[in-house]
Amino acid sequence: MEENVFESRLDLRALNESIKKIREEVGRVLVGQEQMVDLIITAILADGHVLIEGVPGVAKTLTAKLVSKVISVKFSRIQFTPDLMPSDVLGTSVYNVKNSAFEFKAGPIFSNIVLIDEINRAPAKTQAALFEVMEERQVTVDGTTYAMAPPYIVVATQNPIEHEGTYRLPEAQLDRFLFKIQVTYPSFEQEVSILAGHHERKNTQPLTGVTAVLSAEEIRSYREVVRQIHVEDNVLRYIAQIIHETRNSPALFLGASPRASVAILNATKAYAALHGRDFVTPEDVKVIALPVLRHRVILTPDKEMEGVTTDDVVKQIVDKIEVPR
Repeated sequence: MEENVFESRLDLRALNESIKKIREEVGRVLVGQEQMVDLIITAILADGHVLIEGVPGVAKTLTAKLVSKVISVKFSRIQFTPDLMPSDVLGTSVYNVKNSAFEFKAGPIFSNIVLIDEINRAPAKTQAALFEVMEERQVTVDGTTYAMAPPYIVVATQNPIEHEGTYRLPEAQLDRFLFKIQVTYPSFEQEVSILAGHHERKNTQPLTGVTAVLSAEEIRSYREVVRQIHVEDNVLRYIAQIIHETRNSPALFLGASPRASVAILNATKAYAALHGRDFVTPEDVKVIALPVLRHRVILTPDKEMEGVTTDDVVKQIVDKIEVPR
């Protein structure tokens, strides 16, 4: 490929080999959705959380499980429901009769990759329990703070908010997700491939043949490499311009925060490394801006009434800013 012709200043060979293996393992089960898989890998390299939105049955949960399967770290799954309490997620102190003292029993949030299924079906009180752990990678219960072992990634799925029994997530929580990925229906040919694969497996579990190809130590070392990816000053200004325009857009009630600009910076570095480059291009910024911003900005009521989406507005903002050369 043209993008690999140059001589890299960073040694990205081991990272690219691992990514190739991840894509191969995931491709054994998942048909299509290459962009979603790439964004999830990018989020892992950038140490960010991922929110996946789509209608039921488009492999949101399967994708999250697949990614956890190819990485040899602890995995836990939490099914969010309307009656779920914060203690069901974080854990609780239990009285031990033997030593006459309370002992903390860790909840399912204590893991490396945490899949939260249908995150928008739980009320605000339970959502608030995730604020600290998503931002600071720690949990405070009864005055004691427990740090999470790295890597720590939350992969959450949700149905579109128009669906029955869903809650709109608080802005403060949405801002803690690096990406919001929207999953669409497969094409006709992909649907045929899905049926063929299901038929060939003879109803066996799709994850049984998937093996782990990445360790926690390798993730730590690859993240160190990603941090060294080069970013030109004009690309930094380009990112800042995009964020600044979201705050001045007449179509938006709420623009993006400085956390969003840092998110684009970190994600573009990881995305560049994913494609074998040791430098970020403006094209990387254009690709990454949409999944980083679509859940962080809020439309004005009149634009919402007109049927305009945040994707439409973000694309318009990115397209109108001159690309640095």
